[in-house]
Amino acid sequence: MADAVLPTPAAGGAAPGTGAGAGAPPKPPGRLGKVLKAPWRAVDSVSGGLIKFFETVGDVLLLGVQTFVWLLRPPYRAKLFFEQMEFVGVGSLSIIFLTGTFTGAVIAVQTIFNLAKFRQEGLYLAGAALALTRELSPVLGALMVTARAGSAMATELGTMRITEQIEAMATMAVSPVQYLVTPRVAATVVMMPVLTMVFNGVGIGGAYLLGVHAFGVDPGPALENFRLFTDPADIYMGLVKSLVFGVVLSVVSCYNGFNAAGGAKGVGNATTRSVVWSAVAILVLDYVITDLMTERLA
Repeated sequence: MADAVLPTPAAGGAAPGTGAGAGAPPKPPGRLGKVLKAPWRAVDSVSGGLIKFFETVGDVLLLGVQTFVWLLRPPYRAKLFFEQMEFVGVGSLSIIFLTGTFTGAVIAVQTIFNLAKFRQEGLYLAGAALALTRELSPVLGALMVTARAGSAMATELGTMRITEQIEAMATMAVSPVQYLVTPRVAATVVMMPVLTMVFNGVGIGGAYLLGVHAFGVDPGPALENFRLFTDPADIYMGLVKSLVFGVVLSVVSCYNGFNAAGGAKGVGNATTRSVVWSAVAILVLDYVITDLMTERLA
């Protein structure tokens, strides 16, 4: 049988499969293709950011639930709890005193100058008390505690994470959440209302001293208006805010420290994230709580 003869390309032609378009790399998209793909890239970027945001919020909430559950289960480590109370509460008194005094003084200056236009300087102390008890004491107090204690929590836990101390603790059948997170969160929640009341006291005291002794406002009408226009409901709103802020700043700080990675730079990034996230959450929740409680307490 004669061998099969394969077809040969015509003279001057190209072999099969080696033509001008065969096996060539795809052409890059033209300008029109790039323009059409740009909106989809933007959508992918935004959707990816939203997904990551909600995943992070879910992880923080999960850590908060685990912390609450471990708070109710033995063993109860009272020593760790009191140590954290001292660190968060007693350690923050100096900055609360300083911030509260000058905040009250600033409010006194602003209200006296504005009320003087209507010859109602006697109302300045009541206005300062309302601003402090309802708003400034819990918010500024929480921000100061975040900057001092929250950043320290994130740094300490982040250092333990990158040095594998947390993994070693889990290996020894000790819950890192119960041992490390629960005392910090519980102590912060307990001490935040105390620090808020201290802020109220020094703030109102600073406003009174500045208005009476520096600007010569009659103390009689100032104290009488303070008694008339300040209610326990105003203090109650500030205490509720301080409790919520205490939970948020402590859980967020511990979460960022727990999830630190990448050596010393990662610990620094975790500390930065804890302060920024806590501050933003405090301001957002401040509006939400104010909106929910103002009409009920009015």
